[in-house]
Amino acid sequence: MGCPKQLLSFRGQPLLRHAAETALEAGCSPVVVVLGANSEPLRSVLDGLPVDIRVNARWAEGMGTSIQTGLRALDRATVRGAILALADQPLVDAGFLRRLAYLHRLSGKPIIAARYAGTAGVPVFFARDRFPLLDALPARQGCKGVILGHPDDAMLVDCPEAEIDIDTPDDYAAAVATPSGGFRL
Repeated sequence: MGCPKQLLSFRGQPLLRHAAETALEAGCSPVVVVLGANSEPLRSVLDGLPVDIRVNARWAEGMGTSIQTGLRALDRATVRGAILALADQPLVDAGFLRRLAYLHRLSGKPIIAARYAGTAGVPVFFARDRFPLLDALPARQGCKGVILGHPDDAMLVDCPEAEIDIDTPDDYAAAVATPSGGFRL
């Protein structure tokens, strides 16, 4: 991308701030933001937001280490679970994040994951009693294997907005050109 993608502007603000504000709007509490590379310039875009910023010193080893850094921030928190979301899926809105938690309460399923592009992934809700599965992730692995490896524990929820994942300049152009959709409860 030529720059940290979390700093790219989306609807007038950096992607990282957009993602944090989306989580706050959804009622997530606490909101833990895990930073890795370029943590100092990224930290500044979160100024004024009530978020817990954690820096993953092992970020280069892989996504699993970032997930584990975020979970450690919740060790003493009284939470039923955690929603894992990414800054590079800007079309996912607060309504969808609320829907993940709602469907967990309604169904009792410990894993509620987004379904898109023929697979499942983030955003995803994990009940607290499933945190050990995430703690055991290999450094290079994200949570998709846990979701797909526990089909009886998981509910998949259609989220076509999650398909737009900004990894290239073309992905960014597509995200900026897409009108906002939205899930409402």
